[in-house]
Amino acid sequence: QVQLVESGGGLVQAGGSLRLSCAASGLTFSVYKMGWFRQAPGKEREFVARISGITTSYADSVKGRFTIYRDNAKNTVYLQMNSLKPEDTGVYYCAGGRLTGALDSWGQGTQVTVSS
Repeated sequence: QVQLVESGGGLVQAGGSLRLSCAASGLTFSVYKMGWFRQAPGKEREFVARISGITTSYADSVKGRFTIYRDNAKNTVYLQMNSLKPEDTGVYYCAGGRLTGALDSWGQGTQVTVSS
Protein backbone atom coordinates (compact mmCIF):
# COMPACT_ATOMS: atom_id res chain seq x y z
CA GLN A 1 0.00 0.00 0.00
CA VAL A 2 2.97 2.29 0.47
CA GLN A 3 3.59 4.24 -2.71
CA LEU A 4 6.45 6.57 -3.46
CA VAL A 5 6.36 8.51 -6.72
CA GLU A 6 9.40 10.44 -7.89
CA SER A 7 9.34 13.37 -10.27
CA GLY A 8 11.59 16.20 -11.41
CA GLY A 9 14.25 14.31 -13.31
CA GLY A 10 15.44 15.40 -16.71
CA LEU A 11 18.37 16.49 -18.82
CA VAL A 12 20.62 19.24 -17.51
CA GLN A 13 24.04 20.62 -18.39
CA ALA A 14 26.98 20.18 -16.07
CA GLY A 15 26.89 22.87 -13.41
CA GLY A 16 23.13 23.11 -13.53
CA SER A 17 20.49 22.26 -10.96
CA LEU A 18 17.47 20.02 -10.57
CA ARG A 19 14.99 19.44 -7.78
CA LEU A 20 13.59 15.96 -7.36
CA SER A 21 10.33 15.33 -5.53
CA CYS A 22 8.99 12.19 -3.91
CA ALA A 23 5.30 12.10 -3.04
CA ALA A 24 4.39 9.47 -0.46
CA SER A 25 1.09 7.79 0.29
CA GLY A 26 -0.08 4.83 2.34
CA LEU A 27 2.16 5.68 5.28
CA THR A 28 2.40 8.02 8.21
CA PHE A 29 4.90 10.31 6.58
CA SER A 30 5.96 12.21 9.68
CA VAL A 31 7.23 9.04 11.37
CA TYR A 32 9.06 7.72 8.32
CA LYS A 33 12.65 8.33 7.45
CA MET A 34 13.21 9.07 3.78
CA GLY A 35 16.16 8.75 1.50
CA TRP A 36 17.43 9.01 -2.03
CA PHE A 37 19.50 6.46 -3.91
CA ARG A 38 20.77 6.39 -7.46
CA GLN A 39 21.92 3.81 -9.95
CA ALA A 40 24.05 4.40 -13.00
CA PRO A 41 24.07 1.93 -15.93
CA GLY A 42 26.15 -1.12 -15.08
CA LYS A 43 26.69 -0.04 -11.48
CA GLU A 44 25.15 -0.93 -8.15
CA ARG A 45 22.61 1.29 -6.49
CA GLU A 46 24.27 3.77 -4.14
CA PHE A 47 23.16 5.88 -1.24
CA VAL A 48 22.77 9.60 -1.88
CA ALA A 49 20.98 11.25 1.06
CA ARG A 50 18.71 10.51 3.98
CA ILE A 51 16.54 12.49 6.39
CA SER A 52 15.29 11.14 9.70
CA GLY A 53 13.51 13.67 11.84
CA ILE A 54 15.72 16.73 11.54
CA THR A 55 18.87 14.70 11.01
CA THR A 56 20.31 14.48 7.52
CA SER A 57 23.18 12.54 6.02
CA TYR A 58 24.81 12.54 2.62
CA ALA A 59 27.17 10.50 0.53
CA ASP A 60 30.60 12.07 0.39
CA SER A 61 30.25 12.49 -3.36
CA VAL A 62 27.31 14.90 -3.01
CA LYS A 63 28.09 16.78 0.21
CA GLY A 64 27.93 20.51 -0.31
CA ARG A 65 26.00 20.14 -3.56
CA PHE A 66 22.80 18.27 -2.67
CA THR A 67 20.23 19.05 0.02
CA ILE A 68 17.47 16.76 1.25
CA TYR A 69 14.44 18.25 2.94
CA ARG A 70 10.82 17.39 3.58
CA ASP A 71 7.40 18.97 3.79
CA ASN A 72 5.35 16.83 6.14
CA ALA A 73 2.13 18.69 5.31
CA LYS A 74 2.53 17.63 1.67
CA ASN A 75 3.90 14.15 2.39
CA THR A 76 6.79 15.01 0.12
CA VAL A 77 10.54 14.76 0.34
CA TYR A 78 12.82 16.71 -1.97
CA LEU A 79 16.35 16.47 -3.22
CA GLN A 80 17.80 19.78 -4.38
CA MET A 81 20.78 19.07 -6.62
CA ASN A 82 23.18 21.88 -7.49
CA SER A 83 26.47 21.99 -9.35
CA LEU A 84 25.59 18.79 -11.15
CA LYS A 85 28.31 16.68 -12.69
CA PRO A 86 28.14 14.04 -15.44
CA GLU A 87 28.88 11.38 -12.83
CA ASP A 88 25.60 12.30 -11.14
CA THR A 89 23.78 10.72 -14.08
CA GLY A 90 21.53 7.82 -13.19
CA VAL A 91 18.10 6.73 -12.10
CA TYR A 92 17.22 8.31 -8.77
CA TYR A 93 15.02 6.36 -6.39
CA CYS A 94 13.10 7.55 -3.39
CA ALA A 95 13.06 5.23 -0.38
CA GLY A 96 11.28 5.21 2.94
CA GLY A 97 11.06 3.28 6.16
CA ARG A 98 10.04 3.48 9.77
CA LEU A 99 12.35 5.43 12.02
CA THR A 100 13.50 2.24 13.75
CA GLY A 101 13.73 0.14 10.60
CA ALA A 102 15.31 -0.02 7.19
CA LEU A 103 14.54 1.99 4.06
CA ASP A 104 12.39 -0.79 2.64
CA SER A 105 9.82 1.00 0.45
CA TRP A 106 10.86 2.19 -2.98
CA GLY A 107 9.61 4.33 -5.81
CA GLN A 108 9.94 3.59 -9.51
CA GLY A 109 12.71 6.09 -10.09
CA THR A 110 13.28 9.18 -12.17
CA GLN A 111 16.03 9.61 -14.73
CA VAL A 112 18.64 12.31 -14.27
CA THR A 113 21.06 12.94 -17.11
CA VAL A 114 23.87 15.47 -16.81
CA SER A 115 25.61 16.37 -20.04
CA SER A 116 29.23 17.47 -20.21
